[in-house]
Amino acid sequence: MREKIKKPEKENSIVSSKALIKISFTALFAALTAAGTFIAIPIGPVPIVLQNFFVVLSGLVLGPFLGIAAVGLYILAGILNFPVFAGGSGGIARFAGPTGGFLVGYVLAAFTAGSIAGKSGARTPLPRIIAAVITGLLVVYVPGLIWLKISAALSWVKTFLAGFVPFVIGDVLKGIAAVLIAPRLRRIAAGFLSEEK
Repeated sequence: MREKIKKPEKENSIVSSKALIKISFTALFAALTAAGTFIAIPIGPVPIVLQNFFVVLSGLVLGPFLGIAAVGLYILAGILNFPVFAGGSGGIARFAGPTGGFLVGYVLAAFTAGSIAGKSGARTPLPRIIAAVITGLLVVYVPGLIWLKISAALSWVKTFLAGFVPFVIGDVLKGIAAVLIAPRLRRIAAGFLSEEK
């Protein structure tokens, strides 16, 4: 009788520790995304910031749903006026500005990259990781450019020149970095996040 009572307690302990680990990883990637706002690499007139790098990594490492949770936590911090959006700003008004669509794109990027890469821990072929990174980085631009065109009343040519072309080199460099580090980070995370006992 005692064994039957103790077994659920042990299972509850395992469940709660797994939940705590997932929350910790989610918070970590939300914090890294926020920190990416302040890490700028000046390589020309437009500096490279690392927000979308960490957004894609969150999907690759945590999977599509925890990746969305990490990005959602980051966006929630910005809505609550923490200075985590580009330029060290915050507030819900950023969604009405010309860069608001890119914030929505971050959610899509985490989900897309995580879905393409598949479950962490499994030996994922390198071409699949590359496809996940490229698609994750590019999908940010879909709502981003659409909203930039609408909010700033630009032609499509000017929209691409302002919101895409200056960032191509930076995204290529971030994509290469993500492809190089994602497989190892995925294996490490899988050891903590795996549902198997």
